[in-house]
Amino acid sequence: MRATTIHGVRDVRFTEVPDAAVTEPTDAVVKVLAGCVCGSDLWSYRGENDINVGATIGHECIGEVVEVGAEVHDFRVGDHVVVPFCHSDNTCPHCLAGFHSACVHGGFTVSGQGEYARVTHADGSLVRVEGGITASNRAALLTLSDVMPTGWHAAVSAGVRPGSTVVVVGDGAVGLCGVLAASTMGAETIIAMSRHESRQAIARIFGATHVVAERGKEANAVVKEITSGVGADAVLECVGTDGAIQTAFSVARPGSTVGFVGVPHGVELPVRRMFQKNVGLRGGMAPVRAYLPDLLRRVEAGEIDPSPVFDLTLPMDQVSEAYAAMDERRATKVLLEP
Repeated sequence: MRATTIHGVRDVRFTEVPDAAVTEPTDAVVKVLAGCVCGSDLWSYRGENDINVGATIGHECIGEVVEVGAEVHDFRVGDHVVVPFCHSDNTCPHCLAGFHSACVHGGFTVSGQGEYARVTHADGSLVRVEGGITASNRAALLTLSDVMPTGWHAAVSAGVRPGSTVVVVGDGAVGLCGVLAASTMGAETIIAMSRHESRQAIARIFGATHVVAERGKEANAVVKEITSGVGADAVLECVGTDGAIQTAFSVARPGSTVGFVGVPHGVELPVRRMFQKNVGLRGGMAPVRAYLPDLLRRVEAGEIDPSPVFDLTLPMDQVSEAYAAMDERRATKVLLEP
């Protein structure tokens, strides 16, 4: 089969790799009907994570089941499914507590930007799309493999409530989905921090009431002005850099919570400020499977439509251009089709 592999800084290729296969009786193999590039993939692409030369890359996909192991009972060949980026058995103590991303038998999708993907613990991981994946719904469904549940997790972790004031730090696909999550949860004031006009437009579609383009102290001042000097009831940190974390805590009102889902890189927590202002921190890797049934229902019912985060579609074999477009901020998120 062919899949995306990484070979160095800004060097990804669509190449021949060993076929995805059932290696454990609880596995399934899914034919990828749509995949995409994630903002977190850019950490490796830019050389800010260690690179395993020649390894496959890509963890978001939806598709059709083409093979199942002997112990897979809930899915059969031909089923259309959403594949959570983090796999889980859905039965361990951590899964039962709602933290499927910490499953004791967990795994990850590693060839979502390819022709096929192996899914471990298929019965516990996959979620069936009863109506099937079509050209009209694939973009919205694809967001459910990672970015929409991750944005949702940020909002849940931050304690977004009806009538609350929310600040979203980060205007990538996850941050934009965080805006949509906050709006869906009934937040009254949603401040999206963004310097890019195309992403500001998506944020407004998703329910942002204000957009702040400033950074650093200037951004903090604007948020304080919008909130009459109080600050945010909930802050969604969707980047993972130290600057984003510092901004998140600077705009958080006393007693609030920062929900963080950005993969941390070089972050130092402002512990003294957290202590003095009673500002909490909660979040981490999103337990996608915990949120998937509800989010799938909302998408199918037309209650939410996260698909606008995809503003470029390319064939899978043009994946190098997909990475370049996102790296250069020419695209928010790129959908890859077979």
